[in-house]
Parts: sequence; C-alpha cells; structure tokens
Amino acid sequence: MDALVLSRIQFAFTVGFHILWPAFTIGIASFVAFLSFLTWRTGDPVYRALMRFWIRIFALGFGMGVITGIVLGYQIGTNWSGFSRSVSNVLGPFFMYEVLSAFFLEAGFIGIVLFGERRVGPGLHFFACLMVACGTLISAGWILASNSWMQTPAGHVVDADGVFHVTDWASAFFNPSYPYRLIHMVCASYLTGSFVVAGVSAWHLWRGTHVKASRVAFSMAMWASLLLAPLQALLGDAHGRNTLVHQPTKVAAMEGLWDTGRAVPSLIFAWPDMTQERNLYAIEVPIKGFASLYLTHSWTGEVQGLKAVPAADRPYVPFVFFAFRIMVGIALLLIALAFTGAVLRWRGRLFTTRWFQLACVAAMPLGFVAIIAGWTVTETGRQPFVVYGHLRTADAVTVQPAGAVLSSLILFFVVYNLLLLAFFWYGARVAMRGPEPLSDETPNAVRPGLEQAGPALAGGAPAYSRSLAPGE
Repeated sequence: MDALVLSRIQFAFTVGFHILWPAFTIGIASFVAFLSFLTWRTGDPVYRALMRFWIRIFALGFGMGVITGIVLGYQIGTNWSGFSRSVSNVLGPFFMYEVLSAFFLEAGFIGIVLFGERRVGPGLHFFACLMVACGTLISAGWILASNSWMQTPAGHVVDADGVFHVTDWASAFFNPSYPYRLIHMVCASYLTGSFVVAGVSAWHLWRGTHVKASRVAFSMAMWASLLLAPLQALLGDAHGRNTLVHQPTKVAAMEGLWDTGRAVPSLIFAWPDMTQERNLYAIEVPIKGFASLYLTHSWTGEVQGLKAVPAADRPYVPFVFFAFRIMVGIALLLIALAFTGAVLRWRGRLFTTRWFQLACVAAMPLGFVAIIAGWTVTETGRQPFVVYGHLRTADAVTVQPAGAVLSSLILFFVVYNLLLLAFFWYGARVAMRGPEPLSDETPNAVRPGLEQAGPALAGGAPAYSRSLAPGE
C-alpha cells in the first residue's frame, strides 16, 4: 500500500475513533443539564444523585474527546498538506471559530460542572451545565459546516493554483447539505445518549440496585427514544433526498444501482462487483419501485446509476453499500425497541420486564455503530474527491514515504486501543457502581442468582432497592 492508502486508513481510524466521543458527550451533556435544572427547581435528591452520577461518566467521555480531537489537526497538516494548502482559506476560519466559540465555552464552565456544584449553588451550576451543553452543540455546528462544505462546496472560487477563496461566507457556511447533516448528526447523538442512559439504568433495574433513581432515568431515556428514533428516520429521509440532488453517485453506491432508471428496486443484500459493474447474489424487496419510492417519494421516480459517471469518479461501492445497510438496520432496531418500551409502559410493565432490560443493555453500543456506519457512507461515498467535484484525494495527500505513515498508523492503533480499554475499565466501574444511595432506600440484596457475584460485578458498592407496587 502506498502513502495515499495508508494516510486514508490512518485518518479514517483516528477520526472514526474521535467521533465516538462527541456523539456521546453531545447527548449526555444535555441530559446532565436537564437533570441539573430539575435539581435546581425541585430539590429532589433523585435528580441530584442522577446528575452527579452522569457527570462522572460525561467527564470520562469529554476527556477522551479532547485528547483524540487535538490529534486530528496535526494529522491534517502532516498527512494532508495538499488539502491544507488548497482549503485553508475556507476551513481555517471555521476551525478557529469552533475553538473560540465552542471549546473556550466548554473549557470555561467544565470545572464548575465537575467540581462546583456544592460551591456555587444549584442555579449557577445549572447555568454552567447549560453552557457546556451549548458548547457541544456549537462545536458540532462548526465542524459539520466544515464537513458539509467538503461535501457540497459553495460560496467560493478556485484560482489557477488550485487554492480556494471564499466569495460569500454565508453561502459557504450554510451550504446546501449543512442543515440536513447538522440535525441528522445531533439527533443521532441524542438518540445514542438516550440508549446509553437506558442501558445503564436497565442494568441496575435488572440487578435490583439503585432502583428508585434507575426507574427515573430509564423512564426519561425511553420517552426520549420514543421521540428521537422515529424523528431520526424522518431526518434521514430528508438528508437522503438532499444527497440525491447534490451527490447522486453516492446514493447510487448506497443502493448498489448501476444503471439509471425508473421504478428502481430496493436491494436487501448483494455483492457489488465493480469490475463487472453488476451485483452478485442480489436479494430484492419484492415490491417494484420501492427504492424509487423512498428516494424520490414516487413509485416511478428516476434515480441515477453509477454508470452515469466514469469509473474513475466512483467510490468503492461495497463500503458504501454495506455501511448504509448497517446504519438503516440499527435504526429500525432502535425504533422497534422504543415502541416496545412504549407498549410495556402502557401495560405497566416497563420497569419489571427483565428480557427488555437485557435488550436495552445490549443496545447500548448500537447507536455508536450506526454513527460510524453513517460516517463511512458519508466519507467513502464522496470518494475519489476530498472536496466533492473539485479536489481529488490523491492530490490532497502529502508526498512522503509509506513507511513513515505505516509506523505512525501502528502507533495510533496501539495507543488508541489502550485508551479505549482504559475508558471501558473506568467507565464500567463507575456505571456499575451506580448513583449515590438515597436516604429513603434501604440496603437490599441483588436479584436472586447474583448474590455470589461479588464486588467485581457490583462495582464494589452495596446494592439498594425498594419493593415495587403492583403494576410497576
């Protein structure tokens, strides 16, 4: 593999690893701010215990996001000097304003969030939590504006040396795909955070520990998922239709569609063969024109195929095709879980159905997998361009020995996996330990069968529970 392929692999690995943490902290920061508001307005110790608990987990994710985000800026300069030279006039200010408006805002109030609750009072603590939550959203806004401009560039001219210059900052920032990408990503982050909260709370409900606080958090998370999961499907549909207009080749790769046509069928599974320009082992939805329906909202809508552009301008189709199906499959599963929770709540069994609690625990990582799959669709579907239609990836890479890129890639792989293991170790200990015990809860044994699990399973903390009223 040459330096171009290795640099792409390295950046895909580091940015894919990094995106997990903003996706996590965006949702959890807003949840912490909401809990802080409820603590301030009600003084309820349940909300206070949950707030303190989720602040500890948020802090771990926030730290991971800062560490892995700093690396990306250096990597753009070392591995992608052609990209830096060409687009710095456009993206440089975006990144600078992200630091000035978002990172400084988060840095200015994160100390109060983590350590100031008992010192500044609940009102000011809520304000600090709100500022941190707003900072995560502002940061997402700037970064997604930058990425969206790379997908649908606007408001610029390119000089004879291939350098981009902004002619209209409003058009560059509010480029055609930006609103769709922003709301789609933010909703995905909130949905991911909802299922993390649901999973941790379900774990304690299943074990019979911290039941009072876990019931409150689990209920909040399931209400949020019931709203966000269907909303994300609607936002994804709008985003897809926008992509069909501005990046039809990407949509063709998502659908495995080689020939332009109407009443296009939808593929459940296939193996796109780029050499033969056809699909092998194809399994279609037995409804004619189903893909045209959800892509164009018409049974006979026309969809452009991959053969409409030269082979050199097509992405690697299997990556886009399968990543899209992973994302959609997980979205459907999360929608099913959200509606199952609503049915169980209606029947008075939301907090007592053990199989559903285990299902929510198992669903915790699914939002992250869907986000990685979605970004795989976004980034690999744009290839072979780094700025769609203008700057090819091969022209953006730094000319350097492949061995230098390979050695740094191996180093990143080792260090990042050690960081991930450390996060799982400390994060799991905090999560399994649970919120601080409430004064009106009495110590109780964990569920039958877990009595011998010991401190390792219980996180070294005593178990707390209370009896459930009939129907709860």
